[in-house]
Amino acid sequence: MPSQVSIREVAMRDGLQIEQPIPLRAKLELLDAIAATGVREVEVTSFVSPTKVPALADAAELAAELWRYPDLEFSALVASPGGAARAVAAGLTSIEYVVCASDSFSSANVGRPTAEAVAAIPDIAGIAHDAGGTAEVIIATAWDCPFDGPTPPARVTEIAASARAFGVDRLSIADTIGTTTPARVTDLIAAVRPIIGEMALGAHFHNTRGAGLACAYTAVSCGVTRLDASAGGLGGCPFAPGATGNIATEDLVYLLGDCGIDTGIDLQAAIAAAGVASSVVGHPLPSALLAAGDRKRD
Repeated sequence: MPSQVSIREVAMRDGLQIEQPIPLRAKLELLDAIAATGVREVEVTSFVSPTKVPALADAAELAAELWRYPDLEFSALVASPGGAARAVAAGLTSIEYVVCASDSFSSANVGRPTAEAVAAIPDIAGIAHDAGGTAEVIIATAWDCPFDGPTPPARVTEIAASARAFGVDRLSIADTIGTTTPARVTDLIAAVRPIIGEMALGAHFHNTRGAGLACAYTAVSCGVTRLDASAGGLGGCPFAPGATGNIATEDLVYLLGDCGIDTGIDLQAAIAAAGVASSVVGHPLPSALLAAGDRKRD
């Protein structure tokens, strides 16, 4: 097992995208709480169609406030070269680009089939690299699609091979609808690893069906040292029916910390951030630690 795991906080983007729009000041309140946890990487927003994701329509305005957080590394998700150009213009040069392994989900999510999405990787990577930044491909529906069912692993490995060939810096595999289980996580990581060589591999899990933390632990046991998580378990995909619930940052920090794996995140501050997340969206969140708290320790 690795001794350290890096957690990217995704509540600001993946967490809020499914919610009703909240004011910029509320987003900054949440970001203040996230910054206090000690996390280093934050997926802060997305530059996508504001009609499809109105909760993140203020991406440029939020980006203009990020100078307040000099110790954080921010990234932005995009769905097209145009989105990447907008992100870079707003000062965000760490670019995440989602490619859906399922054609049906790709059409629902970004309006084009997977092959067309893959063809845009070089342009997006070029925009990021020309700005002195990095490009990451996130393979969505890596295990299952809500429309097409199980995703053939070959679909994932083909996208991974293209990402490597096109000079992408990092790759992540995402359980977009929260259906996978540990054995399938092990199998897919084993299939992807030889394809990407030394490229950094991350993973993104949802807890929709209760297996998210088990899958995250399995990924770590397979050598993955980059995981996404969301304060309070906030979030879900607006284009996937029933796909609620990212794994909660504080729950993941608790699990890994109790196993002797350092995340650099303060657990009590993470629980407090989950409380702020619940407050700004105005409803309870599924976090176990937010409900039960940490256990007493000697």
